Amino acid sequence: MDAIIENLPVFLEGFGKTLQLLLISGVGALVLGLVIAAMRISPIAALRAFATVYTEVLRNIPLTLILFFCAFVLPYLEVRLDYFVLALIGLTLYTSPFVAEAIRSGINGVAIGQAEAARAIGLTTGQTLTQIVLPQGIRMVIPPLINVFIALTKNTSVAGGFFVVELIATSRTIINVRGDQTIAILLAVAVFYLIITIPLGQLAARLEQKVAVFR
Repeated sequence: MDAIIENLPVFLEGFGKTLQLLLISGVGALVLGLVIAAMRISPIAALRAFATVYTEVLRNIPLTLILFFCAFVLPYLEVRLDYFVLALIGLTLYTSPFVAEAIRSGINGVAIGQAEAARAIGLTTGQTLTQIVLPQGIRMVIPPLINVFIALTKNTSVAGGFFVVELIATSRTIINVRGDQTIAILLAVAVFYLIITIPLGQLAARLEQKVAVFR
């Protein structure tokens, strides 16, 4: 236990880096996922095809491979960025198709008659999506989105294998010094992750209950 107390500032620094990975890549994935979801339901066939390929390819590639590409292949291609930024790019790309599918499922949950009625009164596709469909579908979108972000929280640990000093990388450094307290150190890391994931899980459960009432 003393290893945890002695290295608490180091733990907090790694925890802060994990939070940064979660928040920045989460926002990036949300924005990119919203664009991809809009393309998936677009009346333009080329946009639908691109979004479908993007979603299916990235959802079926392991995160480790995506981060490997960002950490080693991009620098080889003369893309000179900090490893933290490269990790953000990889996490954003990997998470965005899951966000897009969550949003698309919410949009598809809105009765098709709503969109038809909007078009009948002269609204464009963009107006129908932003003014009619999304406001109704958002209640169904939020719970699965939170589950995506819970998964993203755990996925940030993979960045520790690519020169980003987050919680897992921090724990390895401390274990190298205090190997006699490995179990306690790993338990401390688990607690830090639970600090993020448990509140998110509770929020998702409450929102699901409210959605059920609205339905």
